[in-house]
Amino acid sequence: MRIAFLGLGRMGTELATHLAGTSHELTVWNRTRDKAEPLAAKGATVADSAAAAVEGADVVLSALFGPTTVREVILDGNLPFGTDTVWVDVTTVSPDDARDFAAWAQTAGIAYVHSPVVGSLGPARQSALGVLIGGPAAAVATIRPLVSLWADPDRIHVYDEPAKAAVSKLVANLALATAMQGVAEALLLGHAGGMSTEEVLAQLADKTALSVIVGMKGDNVRSGEYRDAQFSVNALAKDAALMVATADEPLPALTAAFAALERAKAAGLGENDFSVIAG
Repeated sequence: MRIAFLGLGRMGTELATHLAGTSHELTVWNRTRDKAEPLAAKGATVADSAAAAVEGADVVLSALFGPTTVREVILDGNLPFGTDTVWVDVTTVSPDDARDFAAWAQTAGIAYVHSPVVGSLGPARQSALGVLIGGPAAAVATIRPLVSLWADPDRIHVYDEPAKAAVSKLVANLALATAMQGVAEALLLGHAGGMSTEEVLAQLADKTALSVIVGMKGDNVRSGEYRDAQFSVNALAKDAALMVATADEPLPALTAAFAALERAKAAGLGENDFSVIAG
């Protein structure tokens, strides 16, 4: 198939790299062109504009920074979608956004599938991401072999509408944010009682409810090194704002994590790994 990939941030680059290693014809575009050059070295064509990338594509994948950017690039971009094009949006958005995008796609005469991923850059490189897929059955069947390139086969979840895939991603990221906030608070409690950071982390790692996040991010906390961002403060704070806007009841645990993320941003740590909130 002819595939256009729009948006080459940290995750987008990893996903597009998987596509570059296939027999599909891949064209990529990014607002900052130099981020696309590594894909050119792997055989992809680099387009000068989103419209040029989309021209003639059977499938258009977008991995952009939030729903506002999706609207700017896709909905307001006057892109030359073909009548049989399937648009697959990997961007983390709210369920209301996904409904809006599905309605827009229907008006534009194209199929829309929302397919966000669950996981960070390491699992992306290893084809071990969780993949959520929501959309019309025929379109899902078309794109499933593509998104399976970066998926753990046991972690593919298919929904009957895009909005469910969107809220499923927010649920997964809420767990991530609140678990890290739990580690931060456990460290505060442990330090207040005379425990060292290592003693607190060792206790949390011993089959507690926070064992998984300690396994993921414990080394960051031990070393105090957060610059290698697998998932940045900025990205998780953006997602947390979507969670707060989506819920129709207060989310106290998420609100505490969101506040910690916002404090990290205000301290100039937005491009650090989100685990910095426990530092």
